[in-house]
Amino acid sequence: MDTDLQFLEEWIPEKMDPGTVFLLENQSKLGHAQNPYIAVMSCPRCGTMGLITRRQLCEKETMICGGDTCSAEYRLEGENIRFRHPQ
Repeated sequence: MDTDLQFLEEWIPEKMDPGTVFLLENQSKLGHAQNPYIAVMSCPRCGTMGLITRRQLCEKETMICGGDTCSAEYRLEGENIRFRHPQ
């Protein structure tokens, strides 16, 4: 299953629908210098918000939802969200 990625221009947590990304300011100061956190993304399945790194946003590195009841595994390809197929 694929979903389209949505971007927010300003931080309004109530508008973070599942699959929404908000790019952070001062990105180089958050997380590891080689792979800093650069955005907040809401899980495309359950909407749980979490920080994502540069590699996750730009280099197709896999993400796993951190929600209590969701374990969605997905990656970004351009503006598309690609879910990992169950094996």
